[in-house]
Amino acid sequence: MQFVYPGFLFALTALSIPVIIHLFNFRRFKKILFTNVRFLKEIKQDTRSRSRLKHLLILLARLLAVTFLVLAFAQPFIPGNKANISGGTKNVGIYIDNSFSMDAVGKNGSLLETAKRKAREIANAYQPADHFQLLTNDFEARHQRIINREEFLQQVDEVQSTSSVKKLSEVVARQSDALKSVAQQQGKILLYEISDFQKSVADVDHLKNDSALLLNLVPLAAATEKNIFIDTCSLTVPFVQLNSQNELTVRIRNLSDADAESVPVKLFINGTQRSLTSINIGAGATAETKLSFSIAAPGWQHAAISITDYPVTFDDNYYLSFEVKEHLNVLSINESFPSPYINALFEGDSYFLLKNSPVNQVDYSAFLNDNLIVLNNLKTISSGLAQELKKYLSNGGALMIFPSLELDGESYRNFYQSIGAATFGGLVESDDRVSYVEKKNPVFADVFEKKNTGENTDLPIVKKHFQFSTGTHTNGEILMKLQSGDIFLSSLPVEKGILFSCAAPLDETCSNFPRHALFVPVMLKAAMSGFNSFQQPHVIGSNEDVAIPNVQLSGDNVLHLVNKDLKFDVIPELRQIADKSSITSNTQVKMAGNYSLEAVGKSLSSISFNFDRRESDLSCYDAGELKSLAEKSGLHTLALFDGSKELTHTVAELNEGRRLWKYCVWFALLFLVSEILLIRFMSSSKTLTTKGT
Repeated sequence: MQFVYPGFLFALTALSIPVIIHLFNFRRFKKILFTNVRFLKEIKQDTRSRSRLKHLLILLARLLAVTFLVLAFAQPFIPGNKANISGGTKNVGIYIDNSFSMDAVGKNGSLLETAKRKAREIANAYQPADHFQLLTNDFEARHQRIINREEFLQQVDEVQSTSSVKKLSEVVARQSDALKSVAQQQGKILLYEISDFQKSVADVDHLKNDSALLLNLVPLAAATEKNIFIDTCSLTVPFVQLNSQNELTVRIRNLSDADAESVPVKLFINGTQRSLTSINIGAGATAETKLSFSIAAPGWQHAAISITDYPVTFDDNYYLSFEVKEHLNVLSINESFPSPYINALFEGDSYFLLKNSPVNQVDYSAFLNDNLIVLNNLKTISSGLAQELKKYLSNGGALMIFPSLELDGESYRNFYQSIGAATFGGLVESDDRVSYVEKKNPVFADVFEKKNTGENTDLPIVKKHFQFSTGTHTNGEILMKLQSGDIFLSSLPVEKGILFSCAAPLDETCSNFPRHALFVPVMLKAAMSGFNSFQQPHVIGSNEDVAIPNVQLSGDNVLHLVNKDLKFDVIPELRQIADKSSITSNTQVKMAGNYSLEAVGKSLSSISFNFDRRESDLSCYDAGELKSLAEKSGLHTLALFDGSKELTHTVAELNEGRRLWKYCVWFALLFLVSEILLIRFMSSSKTLTTKGT
């Protein structure tokens, strides 16, 4: 047994007071002569014996009453396993996991409501003036304040679900930073983590031992861990063409122990349902389905894919946006004359707008408006043109190069090396033929009727071609290869753009490729690859920068991020570095959906935000697994509480020991009452009786 305030034990010296009173308060007897005391001898002896017993019992009652009263003030307790009792103010940090996974249902209702109730029970185990800190996944600034118990209980009532997700190690670090600044050697910091402890975020192995912290975990378990959700969605091909059949590929996961049959999947575009299908998903499996649609009007399109699943519903919708162009712009930079093959290809299709430009009259400022730039038989790539082409590729453009037989090797080499590509080498003047086509590449998707090209397939014939230098490392892909093993056509991603290089000039004296059937899909797909319709969705809470088209704002004009359905309109932070622009929402976006980026009332782009899918996996650690992880990590200051039981008494007993002061008060009162009863009812006199003679 130990004492919270052992200094009060000095008051036990007060036990001498009743002893002194007892010793110096004897009744003095006066002798009276009596003629015959024969009948009183027996009575006198009995009265003295009863009087002595009465005084001793009263003394004992007084001593015990004083003793237990002093012990009550000293507050004795029986230490628990983690007890750290000290007088003064306690520093208590309580974390309530309010992520979407806590919307799951447990034995006593929603896990979030259960967590709030447990937080109140823990707070009630401490004194009203103790220091408290409430923390949620939002990491709000107001939760950095240290408050009293009443304010803490008010803040608990205000906790709502959020899309934010934080790892356990981040939570503990945030709590300790806030409380250590006010602890000031007033005992250890007591931390309580109330959560379902999802395996995706409960990184117990990343926690570190800290002698100043007592870490307590309160795991809450859902009745069932079942969830069906949309994992991701994307365009089957990155280009959406007007009035054409397009496809979305949707991936759905079933994290339950039962098969899901005929799950309806709906596609909405600009608020209108455009497609519907159903899908079967095995237990614990992932399945994909495709949704077909067509777009009749150009511009930014807001798409949403939806399923229905209960009780976890935050991941039943997936938002994405893409742009449909009315026209694609193609620029052909020519050494002398325009190419008749390029003219015949693009001028016959109204969807493509072709512009020819001599190499000495190129308008570099218009490059960002072009989806495909073709270098047609240029002898030299000047340093200025090379710099602008590099910038064009970094912004997502597509570049197709057909070299000249009289090319300047140094200028080509300088440009290719600047973007990390293999440049042109020596000229080979011998007949050859294309023997290999990479049919899995998007350039040749849906071009061949059969998956495997037969021996009789008509492929381009080559008379003259350049060999590509192998001295430079490149991660490019070979699209077409000659029988000799040389590369005929290759592609190389360059930042957001893509470079296509052909080994032969665009001339029939070098190959029949300009008139070959494969020339059409190669050039059309190259033009389409220079424009990615799909805008990659962003995750709410990630706070990553969102790349946007380069904008120039004048005067008081600012950008607005708008969602009219949610009545949301904020001014995001704009960052411009060189010719690249980006924005950050600074955690202002809280709800998933499609948002428009506007300036001067004009829509510039569309940005989609989705909730973090880490919360979708409801698999959690139970108490046994958490204990095992803590032991493996050597966490000696960690304790586990049973979240299914009432915690006020448990917390008080385990963290402060078993308090005995109330029992001491009751015993003190009992012995005071005993003293009164002894004085009142225990008489030392005895009634005399006369016996007959």
